[in-house]
Amino acid sequence: MKGPDAAVPAPTGPRGDRSTLTVLLLASTLTVMAGAVLVPVVELIRTDLGLSSGAAGLILTAHGLSLAVSGPVIGKAMDRWGVRGPLAAGLLLYGVAGAAGMVVTSYPVLIASRLVFGVGAAVIFTGTTLSLLNLFDGAARDRAMGYRGTAISLGGIFFPLVGGALGAISWHAPFAVYLLGLPLGLAVLRLLPDSAPHPAPGGGKPRRLFSVPAGVLVLCGLQFVASGLLYGVLVFLPLRLAEIGVTNPFTVALFTATMSLVMSVVGLGYAPLRARLGNPRLVIGSFATWTVALAILAVTELPVLFLVAPSIFGIGMGLAVPALTLMVGEQVPPHQRGQATAVLATATFTGQFVSPLVLGPVQGATSIPTTFAVCAALAGVVLVGLLVMYRSSLRGGP
Repeated sequence: MKGPDAAVPAPTGPRGDRSTLTVLLLASTLTVMAGAVLVPVVELIRTDLGLSSGAAGLILTAHGLSLAVSGPVIGKAMDRWGVRGPLAAGLLLYGVAGAAGMVVTSYPVLIASRLVFGVGAAVIFTGTTLSLLNLFDGAARDRAMGYRGTAISLGGIFFPLVGGALGAISWHAPFAVYLLGLPLGLAVLRLLPDSAPHPAPGGGKPRRLFSVPAGVLVLCGLQFVASGLLYGVLVFLPLRLAEIGVTNPFTVALFTATMSLVMSVVGLGYAPLRARLGNPRLVIGSFATWTVALAILAVTELPVLFLVAPSIFGIGMGLAVPALTLMVGEQVPPHQRGQATAVLATATFTGQFVSPLVLGPVQGATSIPTTFAVCAALAGVVLVGLLVMYRSSLRGGP
C-alpha cells in the first residue's frame, strides 16, 4: 500500500494553453461563489419568506449536501467518458439551477433548486481539478494549482461584495451571478481538448465501482478536517468579535477578507515552495499555522490579534489547498483521477456542511473561546500524527 505522499509518475500529456487555463480558473471560482454570493442577502430572504434562522441557513448549505453525495459518481463517470462534455454540462446546469432563485418565491422549490445546483457544482469542482491535473505536468502543474488556490481565495472576497451590491436591488438579484456558468460552459466546449479517457490497465473495466487507494482516503480525511476548521473560523469569528464589541458588518468583513487575501498571496508562491520543501512539509506547516491561529483566537482579547490570527490561518490554507489536491492527483494513475478528485470534493464540502453542526453544540455548551480551543487541539493532534507519519521523509529532501 502506498503512503499518502507516494506519487504515481504522470505521463507527459497535452499542455494547456493560457486561454484554457483562464477558463478553468474562472470556473474554479464558481464553487466558492456557490454560497458566498448569497451570504449578504440571507437575512433578507429569511424575513421575506418568514423562515427560521436554520431554514434560511439551508439556502447556503443545501448544495453542499448534494455535491458531497453526487461527487464520487461524477468522478467515476469522468474517468470512463472524459471531462469536456460532463464539465460543460455541469456548468450549464449550475447556471440554470442557480439562476432559478431569480424568479422562485417558494422556499421548498428554492431548496430543491439548490440541491440540483449542487450536482452542477460537484461536476465543476471535479472537472476543473481533473482538467488541471491532466493538462499540466511538473512545474507547470504546480503553478496552475497555486493559481487555482489564489483564484478560489479571491472569489471568496469578490463574490460577497457583488452579492451585497446586487442585494440592494432585491434578494433575487444575486442569483443572476450564477448565469456565469452558461458562457463558461460554452467556453469549455470550445477550448478544452477533447481528450479520450485514460483506460484502466489491461483495457478492462474495473470490477469495483470505486477503487481509491487508502492513501487518498487519508489525504481526503485531512481535507475534511481542513474544511471543518476553516468554516469554524468563518462561523464563529464574527460571534467572537461581537463579544469584544466589533459588530460593524464592514469591519467584520475585513477580518475574513484578510484571511482570503493572505491565501491568495500564498497561492501565488506555492510552486517554488513545493519545489523547495515538498508537499508533505507544506501540509505539516499548514496544520502548525492553524494550531497557532486557533489558539490565539481562543485566548486573546485584543482586536489586533483577531486580525493577525486569520492572517496566520490564511497562510496554512494557501499552502494546503494546492498541496492536498496535488498529493491526491499524483498518487493515483490517470484512469483513477476522476474518482480521487471527486472523493476530495466530497471531503471538502462534507467538512463544510458538518462543521457548524458539530461545533455549534460545543459552543452552546461552553463558550466561543472554548470552541476555538477545541479546534486548536484538533489541529494539534493532526499535526502530531503528520509528524509521525512523515518522520522518515522529513529527514531527507522534499
